[in-house]
Amino acid sequence: MKFIIDDANIESIKEIYEYFSVDGVTTNPTILWKVSKNPFKVLKEIREFIGKDAELHVQVISKRAEDMIDEANHILNELGNNTFIKIPVTKEGVKAIKLLKSKSINITATAVYNSMQGYLAAKAGADYIAPYINRIDNLGFDGIKVAKEIHDILKINGFNCEVLGASFKNSKQVLELAKYGVGAATIGSQVIEGLLKIDAVNCAVETFTNDFENLCGKNKTMKNI
Repeated sequence: MKFIIDDANIESIKEIYEYFSVDGVTTNPTILWKVSKNPFKVLKEIREFIGKDAELHVQVISKRAEDMIDEANHILNELGNNTFIKIPVTKEGVKAIKLLKSKSINITATAVYNSMQGYLAAKAGADYIAPYINRIDNLGFDGIKVAKEIHDILKINGFNCEVLGASFKNSKQVLELAKYGVGAATIGSQVIEGLLKIDAVNCAVETFTNDFENLCGKNKTMKNI
């Protein structure tokens, strides 16, 4: 499963990259708003850091298909052809996905809340389908179940498309999709940091350190005994 950061804060992105094996970065208008800087200035800084070959996902704002296409072309001119254009799966969005994909543009279908949206976006040519796991849960449905259903639809019908799980609230949700073979997950920096925050592990490491120092001396390691 690809591991993608859902953030636009360059310092947070750099820290996650330092410790984890990461495949790229996703953004959306709300994430960019939180940074409070010119969006293209932020996105170009991210692109420069992650490199031209890493995935960068950027969402259009326009609501009409033709305007989405114009906006997508501008995004690509600014950020490079490996940028994935995020298109909300509305009626106009499906039209835009179909037209953009006819030009071999990378597409991430976003704002997905049910399996039919996933099917229609994949049929139109999307490369990724991004169901909002936690937001689906908040509507009283099962976000993990919806993501799995979309994954099954894609595989059974032979679509060249993957689920990109989004809007996670905890590590268990990420693990459930990883166990199911879902293609990718985009995760906020705070959730990523929490993936390895396990008190029992820290306690075990502390015990090992104390025992070794009791044996060999304070601040000793295997390199200086």
